Amino acid sequence: MGVVSRSWRLGTIPAPALFVLSGISMYLGAAMAVWLFGVATPAGVAWLRCLGAAVVLLAWRRPGRAAWRGRALLLAGAFGLVTAGMNVVFYEAIARLPLGTAVALEFVGPVVVAAFGSRGPRDLAALALVAAGVFCIADVQLAGSPAGVAFALAAAAAWAGYILLGRRVALGGGGIDSLAVGFALATVVLCPLALGTGGVWGSPRLLLLGIGVGVLSTVVPYALDQLVLRRVGQARFALLLALLPVTATVTGLVVLRQVPTPLEAIGTLGVVAGVALRSGKAKPGKVDDLPEPP
Repeated sequence: MGVVSRSWRLGTIPAPALFVLSGISMYLGAAMAVWLFGVATPAGVAWLRCLGAAVVLLAWRRPGRAAWRGRALLLAGAFGLVTAGMNVVFYEAIARLPLGTAVALEFVGPVVVAAFGSRGPRDLAALALVAAGVFCIADVQLAGSPAGVAFALAAAAAWAGYILLGRRVALGGGGIDSLAVGFALATVVLCPLALGTGGVWGSPRLLLLGIGVGVLSTVVPYALDQLVLRRVGQARFALLLALLPVTATVTGLVVLRQVPTPLEAIGTLGVVAGVALRSGKAKPGKVDDLPEPP
């Protein structure tokens, strides 16, 4: 009865509102990660996120034996490692850049993949808007943190790889089960990064915060996104992705007191416009070119 009641309540929330809640959860988790940077390295916090997501997803999904064998295991492992690697470089970026700025730069990857996938006039216009937005952001940040820009662009490249692998996972029907297996394998492979989390293990509160980053940034957004996709379809879901850089900027402003400069704000809006222009042409029945970052 309780589960049915909760599902009914979620069903009454408009799809765009659910999407915004997903983005808030994702970037609130990122803001919590920033709070942990004082006691753990950014890469160590990313490993904690991977661990937290793996534990919760495995307990929730309980993937069957087939998910742990053969090609399915190799594909899930590659997908998990690329996704975890994207999280590592993204956290290194937000340790040096405002959250909204890093997210805007990260969108370079999927927009470039989408644009070069078809090369139509609309795609090229979207790519030009994103490039102009990135130029505005980079013009501000290169003087302050060139390493932050480099890490954010590395996250963009990793997101591009995530799209290519994610498409194969989606077509293979693995979905969240593959993500659970992939995060479990990535947690083991990247366990040397746990050396950067020493300050967390002595405090149950900090450890819980680290696990919470995985829940807020991965588990909750994925669950909400599944609801949104079932209700609005892939085309409108892709268009809603343009809200993410704005959501990240607002979260950074409210939670972390990160106030964007006028040029950063213009750059972020340029990226948003490019994402909206490109993803607005997505067609139902296809795997999206711009899936949400995990």
